[in-house]
Amino acid sequence: MIPDLFSSAEDQEMLPLTDKLLESIDDHVAEASAAFIIRDLIKVIRYHDKKYYQEAGNVISDFDYDRLFARLKALEEDYPTHITTDSPTRRVSDALNEGFKTVAHLLPMLSLDNSYNLEDLERFDKRIRDGLPDDARIAYTVEPKFDGSSIALIYENDRFVRAATRGNGVEGDDITANARTIRSVPLQAVFSKEGIAKIELRGEAVIELSVFEQMNIERARQNEILRSEGKKLLEPFKNARNTAAGSLRLKDPAEVALRKLDVIVYQVGYAEDAKGNDITDNLRSSHAEYLRLLASLGFRTPGEAVRTFSDIKEVAAYCLEWQDLRDSYHIDIDGMVIKLDNIRQQQLLGRTSHHPKWAVAYKFKAKQATSVLRKVDYQVGRTGAVTPVAKIDPVQLVGVEISSISLHNEEFIAEKDIRIGDTVIVERAGDVIPYITGIVPERRTGQELTILFPRECPSCGHHLVKPAEESIWRCINPDCPAQIEERLIHFVSVNAMDIQGLGQEIIRTFIREGIIQTIADIYRLDYNRILALEGWKQKSVENLRSNIEASKENDMWRLITGLGIRHVGSTTAKMLASEVPLLTDFATWAKEDFTQLKDVGPKVATSLFEFFSDADNMVLIANLAALGVNIKRTEVQLASEKLSGKTFLFTGTLPTLSRDEGKALVEANGGKILSGVSANLNYLVAGEKAGSKLAKAQKIPSVEIIDEATFLQMIS
Repeated sequence: MIPDLFSSAEDQEMLPLTDKLLESIDDHVAEASAAFIIRDLIKVIRYHDKKYYQEAGNVISDFDYDRLFARLKALEEDYPTHITTDSPTRRVSDALNEGFKTVAHLLPMLSLDNSYNLEDLERFDKRIRDGLPDDARIAYTVEPKFDGSSIALIYENDRFVRAATRGNGVEGDDITANARTIRSVPLQAVFSKEGIAKIELRGEAVIELSVFEQMNIERARQNEILRSEGKKLLEPFKNARNTAAGSLRLKDPAEVALRKLDVIVYQVGYAEDAKGNDITDNLRSSHAEYLRLLASLGFRTPGEAVRTFSDIKEVAAYCLEWQDLRDSYHIDIDGMVIKLDNIRQQQLLGRTSHHPKWAVAYKFKAKQATSVLRKVDYQVGRTGAVTPVAKIDPVQLVGVEISSISLHNEEFIAEKDIRIGDTVIVERAGDVIPYITGIVPERRTGQELTILFPRECPSCGHHLVKPAEESIWRCINPDCPAQIEERLIHFVSVNAMDIQGLGQEIIRTFIREGIIQTIADIYRLDYNRILALEGWKQKSVENLRSNIEASKENDMWRLITGLGIRHVGSTTAKMLASEVPLLTDFATWAKEDFTQLKDVGPKVATSLFEFFSDADNMVLIANLAALGVNIKRTEVQLASEKLSGKTFLFTGTLPTLSRDEGKALVEANGGKILSGVSANLNYLVAGEKAGSKLAKAQKIPSVEIIDEATFLQMIS
């Protein structure tokens, strides 16, 4: 079975919404509808940012993401009254990882604007020339766009002192210990001879393809040993990009060292002299000279791949040349980066809050392959959604063998006229998710068979239904075995009840052995039967029992998430958990009551009303409560109400408190933490090296900027 593309409530909500927005991307929008579309665009862009930057994955192509982003920018320009301060167009995507200390970049790490053809590059060239004096001599440096994980390196007094992930562009995860294990990161570099006391460099953490191949060979050897010992096998690494990103976030630096990462430095982000003066733009006159300086100091740079051109058509030709060379290059690259070479001209053009105006990325076409579609299987998700899955002749694409591809729904099949026996064109969206872009009609022989979408559930045989406003056929039988299995897997997952040691394979085994049939059965397991199963020992059974017992004390929002209500993810679940003392209270609510909740639209309100009106669902909740599962709102015990009605935000490094400690103190004393600087903010608690939040707060008269001592005095 291939991974269910709608495996979480968030995926189930966001992926169809993404498809809907892409389908209507060229439609005219009246002002009355603009606010709602802008809201939806912001939601899906944040979702895809999280998938890409935080989870090191991608579920749409870069091209489709750029279309969504461009659509949002265009709508905000047309209807500026609907611009929000937290729009993705106003800042770089939010993607902080839990588990690492958060640190501020010396200068925000911006994204790049994208181009896909000569016409895009010519428009970029025109914007450059329009923004500079008529007699300006223009040159562009062009270098590979490495497909790895962005990283920032800081050196003080010639010594390496810190490394951080890109994070949200303003702040990232402190991965200094891991970066020290990377041999291409010099622990010392003589910047002082250039008058530099402190410098932040930008680069990309990558894994050479030959090293990546050797890593999987070694993993196969390890699996031979594990197989002989009857132990669980290790999964092979999927691709070099995701492996590099995941390696930076490993807890054990010794394990990072084994991954043999490289860091390729491509930019000076910020530099200052011994007096603290910003000298970033005064060291060299051109970007190419900066790269030569970094190479002379021992850093790995794009090197010989860098070229300088004065004509944009020469730039385009070089990009196309590299598009043909990408498969033979020793590192994964997904495009080329074009930068205005002259530093003074870069200063003149400046930047937006999202990207520098003097640079653009030329994105290579998605890699394609062809294969033959042999049959179609049908996968039933936990909400009854039936997804067709194409089974094709195995084909290698971007280093991965692909044999199964989602066909999404009946309309997708009909629109592309896909038939069994067709030669299909396969791409990997974002070099990650396989996708059928079309067929090769010239390969048809007349023997191809029309795909007939079933009208009965492939799992239980119950008739399928398709609401008029949806494109997905569903099984509405609550006792459908496939749905029961998927619901149980979702219930115990990390984003729901988070029951460690009860993964999807164990759930399937317990179902097959008749140990569990319903969610409530998880809390009345026969542990003696489990102990009799192959592979289970007394300690593993006791660990499972302990984890299940601990889950009974979870906050109510986790239970709401675990119940798998359509269109309800963890964010909505947290909001719902704050609305009622008991989960069962929702049974008395009318549909209109749900529509009054923040960020709950008609579709979500209908789903909530139908769920809590269903007698079987309420019986399930009652059974869980009887088994000791928490269905009560977690009441926060306040130390005081001294900060009641006040909002706070922390920035920079505080003398004694960490940010998490500061936030906990605010909430314990009745205050509220905001996610960003806005007119709704009362206090910004600023420490050393405060970044863009401080600069923004200084422009809002209603925001009071205080230090840690003043904050502590407020709650003393």
